[in-house]
Amino acid sequence: MLISAWKTARTRAELPQVRVHDLKHTFGRRLRAAGVSFEDRQDLLGHRSGRITTHYSAAELTRLIEAADRVCDRGDRKPDLVILKRISVR
Repeated sequence: MLISAWKTARTRAELPQVRVHDLKHTFGRRLRAAGVSFEDRQDLLGHRSGRITTHYSAAELTRLIEAADRVCDRGDRKPDLVILKRISVR
């Protein structure tokens, strides 16, 4: 990408501090929010490593909170309590 073209675009958009890297993060997050599969996000972002794809498309905090709340939302019933006990293997 030509540096002068990028600077012109940022100036016109009134976003002088935005980097190409920032756009890639935004794209990754929006792909995840749209429900695009991990493999497709990895291809679209051009990553070889899945670890990098995860970094670029982190979960939205509000979606994580909603997911945790769904575990506890049982209507009028209280959530089941499950106690796990470690068994020693010798």
